[in-house]
This record gives sequence, C-alpha cells and structure tokens, in this order.
Amino acid sequence: MRSRHPLVAAAALATLFALRVDAQQQPITRTIERLDPALDALVPPNATIEQLADGFDWTEGPVWRRDARGGHLLFSDIPKNTIYRWKAGEGISVWLRPAGYAGPTPAGRELGSNGLTLDAHGALVMADHGNRQVARVNDSLFTKVTLADRYEGKRLNSPNDLVYRSNGDLYFTDPPYGLDGLNDSRVKELPFNGVYRLKPDGTLTLLTRDLTFPNGLAFSPDERTLYVAVSDPERAVWMAYDVAADGTLARGRVFFDATALAKQGKPGLPDGMKVDRAGNLFATGPGGILVLSPQGKHLGTIAMGQPTANCAWGDDGSTLYITSNHQLLRLRLSTKGPGF
Repeated sequence: MRSRHPLVAAAALATLFALRVDAQQQPITRTIERLDPALDALVPPNATIEQLADGFDWTEGPVWRRDARGGHLLFSDIPKNTIYRWKAGEGISVWLRPAGYAGPTPAGRELGSNGLTLDAHGALVMADHGNRQVARVNDSLFTKVTLADRYEGKRLNSPNDLVYRSNGDLYFTDPPYGLDGLNDSRVKELPFNGVYRLKPDGTLTLLTRDLTFPNGLAFSPDERTLYVAVSDPERAVWMAYDVAADGTLARGRVFFDATALAKQGKPGLPDGMKVDRAGNLFATGPGGILVLSPQGKHLGTIAMGQPTANCAWGDDGSTLYITSNHQLLRLRLSTKGPGF
C-alpha cells in the first residue's frame, strides 16, 4: 500500500533490479541441490540444465502451446515489449511486438506482457503488464480483447500472473511492478495490491488485498488449494489458500517461508511457479527453482545462479521450460505437469 509500505516497496524494487543487473555481470553456475531423497523421483540424478537461448532483458511467463507438429513455447520479454516463440529445430522468432503498451506516455519502464496462459479454446491470454489489463489475443489478426482493466472503476496496477480453473474462472495477481515508483506511483489508483477472480461473464471479484507483493500463482491438481507467491524481500513466502465452493479464498496460511534464503543473498524472490500432477511445486524464488512437496517440505533447489522468473511444462509434460533473467532454458524431469 502507498502509505504503509513505502520502504518495503523501495527495497523490493532495488532488490529486483540489482539482482538482474548483477546476474548479467557474473559467471553463472547451475547445479541441482538435493536436500531430500524424494527429489530423485522428480529430478533425475543425471539431469542437466540446458540453455536454449540468450540475449533477452528479462524473460517471463512461459507457456507451452500444442500445434500440428508437436508444440512450441511462447514467453515474454517484459522490457523489450515482446512475446517470443521458441520451437525445436527452428529456434527463436518474434511472435508479437509490441506485446504490451504501444502509446506515447508509458506509466512505467516495464511495458510488455508478463504471465501468459491459454484459455479452454487455446487462445493466448496475457497479464498485459504495460497496458494494466488482462487481455486475450486474437491470433489471426494479432489484436487484443480486454478482459479486465478496472476494479470498482479504478485502473488495475499491472497484472502479473494468471491461471485458469477448470470451470473457466481466471485468477490473477496485480502488484505494482509495472509502475514507476511501485506503490508510490502517481498513476496508481488502487491503494492495495490484489488477487482477483474473473468469471467468464466478466464479473471481477477481489479475493484478497492483504499481500504486499502478490506475484505468481498456481492451483493444486485437485484445485482445492491456490498458491500465491509473495515477492517481498522482507517476507519472501508462498501462501496457500483453500478454494471455497463459490471460488473465493479462505484460510490463508504460509506454505513455505524463504525469507532466510533471500536474506542470505540467494538471487531472486518468490515469483512464478508450476505444480506437477502429484502436487509438488516447482517455484521460482531465492536461489532458483525450489521444489516443494505438497506438504511444504523443501526437497531441493534447481540452482540457476541468477534470478529466475518462471517455468512451464512442455513437450510431453516432463520438460520444464525455464525463463531465467536474460535466458531461456529447459530441464527434463521424471515427473509431469497436469493435463499431459
């Protein structure tokens, strides 16, 4: 909030951008840190992290899209205002530019899209960071339809990540990361950073306004639990909420607290995440991708050596595609994402 968290906001902004810049200047060492034998059933002992592409500014929001020849990955580069496409045998190409804001007076320095997902019909739906909205892309025309851009008449901050529930409800987070000055931005209209539910009929419901910097989110396989990452360096946690019968949230509790890891200088903060079919979380945060059991036990870390924003299941569901700072990478696992 503007009045209650100005120092936290400044610290969060400084931490995020300092980590990104420093990671581009330092040699990168990637390892897999095994804290529990249960990790071996998820991440093979001989697993290696493979770099697919480099040279981006800040990669985010990967999503795997099936096509007639198997599939391809779409992902955001927020500062470059671009959605890129990666396909095996073809490499990188521009899929959409500008992906976000295209006008003359931007409200912030991060103008592109952030989190990406697919609706039930396979259309791309984006957290349109730069335009402060959630939007669906028309592939044939490369135009957008606004799904949500205001709550109670006030503009959203900068939608960050989003996930569909099987009934068609879309859940998304709305921190201030796309705005100059974050919570102190002159154009911030809402006095909080929220988590929302958008129903297919357009009804927008605020689910919680109690998190300082809500970021990535994911459902458990049975959709009874919603996980929300909080990218606050003073309280770097993943929250878990019960999903009520009407789709609202209840009984919020800390699922895993990574504040100590953040304060040790591990690069990154709680950000994007994905859940495998057994309910294990692959959650980007301090140190890389933390692998957490459904009970919240830290099984190990895919240590990326730099801030890591997000990940997505792809190929046959056992490949984890990773957006990490200025790179795109992948890791082949022994588990699979839901729906593959």
